[in-house]
Amino acid sequence: MAGEAITERSGVQLGRAIRAGELSSREVVEAHIALLGRVEPGLGAVAADRFDAARAEADAADARIATADEGDELPPYLGVPCSIKESIGFEGMPNTAGVVARKGTLATRSAPTTQRLLDLGAIPLGVTNTSELTMWIESENRVYGRTNNAYDPSRTAGGSSGGEGALVGSGGAPIGLGSDIGGSIRLPAFFNGVFGHKCTAHLVPNSGQWPEAVGEPTRMLAVGPIVRRAEDLMPVLSAIAGPDGTDPDTREVTLGDPADVELSGLPVIVGQDITPPRISRELLDVRERAAGALAAAGASVRNESLRTIRRAMEYYLATLASGEVEEVWIQVGGQPGTRAPIRKILREAFRGRGDHTIALAILLAVERLAERVPDARNHKAVEAGRALAREVEGVIGDGVLLHPPFGRVAPRHGRTVGRPWVILPAAIFNLMGLPATEIPMGLNHEGLPLGVQAVAGRDRDHVSIAVALELERVFGGWVPPQ
Repeated sequence: MAGEAITERSGVQLGRAIRAGELSSREVVEAHIALLGRVEPGLGAVAADRFDAARAEADAADARIATADEGDELPPYLGVPCSIKESIGFEGMPNTAGVVARKGTLATRSAPTTQRLLDLGAIPLGVTNTSELTMWIESENRVYGRTNNAYDPSRTAGGSSGGEGALVGSGGAPIGLGSDIGGSIRLPAFFNGVFGHKCTAHLVPNSGQWPEAVGEPTRMLAVGPIVRRAEDLMPVLSAIAGPDGTDPDTREVTLGDPADVELSGLPVIVGQDITPPRISRELLDVRERAAGALAAAGASVRNESLRTIRRAMEYYLATLASGEVEEVWIQVGGQPGTRAPIRKILREAFRGRGDHTIALAILLAVERLAERVPDARNHKAVEAGRALAREVEGVIGDGVLLHPPFGRVAPRHGRTVGRPWVILPAAIFNLMGLPATEIPMGLNHEGLPLGVQAVAGRDRDHVSIAVALELERVFGGWVPPQ
């Protein structure tokens, strides 16, 4: 990769070159700002930039390197540009999650995950767009507008971390932070041809996000990296993991090293009977190619029926509904202490008016209907979801499960609205709390990204990341958009 353009290299490579004096941080930051200047008008990924601040921080990084004594330990990403999802707090930057009622709201402090990325020396270029309230897989809202796919502006960039996926996929930054409660890291990564990792439940603190999940949904929510090269996954994950003193559920876990994973003999499971939703032939073929490459490396590949996953959507929705999302349903209408006027929001959204997207209006209506489901039934579904997680984890064991990330390649804008079942291939692993890595697998005949998920056992994030590294070696990983 030594001959690659600055905007095609990994963050690890760029950090190494900056510390060695082969590149300046200012040069690297300017290259990414220039690229964003070319693509951003048609991309809509950046909610708010901080280019001038980034330039100043790049100059400070270069000065620090120039005056460092031999033997000084410099941060691994010192001077490397990054981006951060707008719903994850970054002090002084917008923190609205695309909600009109919060327009102009700035984060008063940085989320622990943001601060840990800054402590690595990374320089944020800005914060990126999300779906309204981070509640759908189309990153569109009435504050920032719509984000387009990095490869085809007529198609979705995904959500809710769609701005992150599109920005990293375009080459606008080597690394970024997203969050994932139903595929919100992995789907934008898939649609935009890059790597994304949803970590094991409660491995990374969820503090400092808005909206803030509480109760059962917290075990399905995870902050994690979206990156253009696989070698950045583990360094970023390792840095942001661990208790922060605020999130009571985050655990201290000793993470493994992908370099220690022996592919020879690694169990690789290819799930069968996994519909609905129906998976396209080309994505099933991609999964077979991934399995073949791992078999060539010595892995032990086997097919396994996963028919019980078919009911996972019911369990996922019950788990999501069993908790509360702070202020969401009462403040979305801009009136604290009152419930959102569902009929008015629906009517205005479908007429193209008002402050809310059609996607959120439908979700609000569904949430209101879900309130009528008896608690006993919801509780039973939540427990069934936990049992399913134990079953699938038992199947995976010390290996990985290869699974399609979605039913098809990036759909055209609006084609997913009102179809919650389409997120099932990604959301099932939020329900299970298992680590899942989205891996780009080249482009199809239309020039759209293909991909596959590698899912590992609990706290074995390094195993799915090791698979990502191998598949990148074989198939090339991210392909810069033309």
